Amino acid sequence: MSKKVKQKTNNSRRKFLQNASLAAAGYFIVPRHVLGRGYIAPSDKLNIAGIGAGGKGESDLKSFAESPKVNIVALCDVDDRQSVKSRQNFPKANYYKDFREMLAKEKNNIDACSISTPDHTHAVATLAAMQLGKHVYTQKPLTHDIYEARILAQAAKKYKVVTQMGNQGGSGDGVRRMKELYDAGLIGDIVEAQAWTNRPIWPQGVTKPTGTYPVPSELDWNLWQGTAPREEYNPAYLPFNWRGWWNYGTGALGDMACHIMDPIYRILPIDFPSSAECSIANQWTGMNQEANNIASCPVSSIIHLEYPRKDKKGTLKVSWYDGGLLPKRPDELKPEEDFGNWDGGVLFIGTKGKLLADCYGANPRLLPLSKNDSAKAVKETIKRVPEGHYLQWVNACMEGYGKGVTSSPFEYAGPFTESILMGNLAIRSALYTDPNVSGWGKNKFTGRKKLLWDAQNMKITNFDEANQFVKRQYSEGWSLTL
Repeated sequence: MSKKVKQKTNNSRRKFLQNASLAAAGYFIVPRHVLGRGYIAPSDKLNIAGIGAGGKGESDLKSFAESPKVNIVALCDVDDRQSVKSRQNFPKANYYKDFREMLAKEKNNIDACSISTPDHTHAVATLAAMQLGKHVYTQKPLTHDIYEARILAQAAKKYKVVTQMGNQGGSGDGVRRMKELYDAGLIGDIVEAQAWTNRPIWPQGVTKPTGTYPVPSELDWNLWQGTAPREEYNPAYLPFNWRGWWNYGTGALGDMACHIMDPIYRILPIDFPSSAECSIANQWTGMNQEANNIASCPVSSIIHLEYPRKDKKGTLKVSWYDGGLLPKRPDELKPEEDFGNWDGGVLFIGTKGKLLADCYGANPRLLPLSKNDSAKAVKETIKRVPEGHYLQWVNACMEGYGKGVTSSPFEYAGPFTESILMGNLAIRSALYTDPNVSGWGKNKFTGRKKLLWDAQNMKITNFDEANQFVKRQYSEGWSLTL
């Protein structure tokens, strides 16, 4: 076949495939921006835009760029100081401060977006990209609020894009091995799970900062606040310590539970909890200490969630510990043996035994450790992700929606995030004070109870004041609508 005839044949085939795909989708032209929905030829590349180019955004973009299939074509960050390294790493990428402007101007040039902003901006940035048909990789926690998580899970189905939440352990070998050991019946039926972290490693349980500071010239403070209530600029909030402030972050739970609790949610037959309760600790700031610190997440907390099993076999109890608090060490663990690792861990308590893993579900082992010889006979039955969490998403984007596979698609990550954020709803309810009660004490903190959750309607049924924490009121000019 001559080169000219071969080229004509290939062009005709490509045109046929495009027309067939577009006919099914109801389109009559093929702009570049729809290629991200699965019509990228194998020889093409995935053009990614980064919303949040500093900090975690910087490392995320570098991880995507490890693939020869990727071009980083646009960068966005409200703080020029934070984006310096990414702009050096990707000098050809167009740079913006407002992700809305970036999406409007670059929508025909990009196929996918990486969202690595503070928690309070995750949902609006992610949904905006999805509504343009862009695949999305959004850092954990997927959202700041329960309502936002529900919306993004629905959006993934509506807009038919490839999605991934940035909980890298979800693609690790550890959680897959844990499931294989559980499925083999080595610990029997799980009745309880415990998870813990050493976070926070930033200020929490502190009073709201005061003082007047000039806004750095490199920072667009108004854009950084985004959906959050307007506050005077203070260096206590950024670039990193935003995690400890409710307006912007989700505390130790939001930072680490998507990593550490992933084995629980991925392996056990649960979706939404039926109840949540907590206990919290704060720094001493006087007799009314707890009321003084309501703008900040607590120093430490213990959260108890109850889940009705989807297989109708009773209830599963899940507990979370942070701020250096730990569950009781299992009797099967010798005093010198590690209980998880420095960052945290997860423990499954079954009717026949116990299964322990480190942070990210790494290094799973039976307790007592002497039982692990029997675990060697359990065969590997679950496919691993050798390319890792980032490139798994890249490859899935190249394959297209409905063809590629990701470990934490929003259909999974949305309900998982909702479940985690129930713990923060319990904490914020515990910090809530009745404005009609003077002084302090039991009668003032009316939210310190077991909160009953109606998942279908996203509502606490026995303490109405708690429902203000299901869905935030956005600042003027911001909304989240499918």
